[in-house]
Amino acid sequence: MTALLSVAPTRLPVIGFLARDISRDINVVFYLLTIFVTLVVLAMKTWGLVALAMTALAFVPVMFCLLIA
Repeated sequence: MTALLSVAPTRLPVIGFLARDISRDINVVFYLLTIFVTLVVLAMKTWGLVALAMTALAFVPVMFCLLIA
């Protein structure tokens, strides 16, 4: 058990990878937007209005940051 606790947790470098990729090619933003919209549509077809409500709930802090900044 102590061997498991001594191992440092690993991080997934997702944000840095996306930021470097977007800085190289701006079209990546449109690809990511298309993927996101497709996932929301598939979630709507699967779970209905609940998926749309959860998506809107997740975007509340994002919109607060955009409006304040």
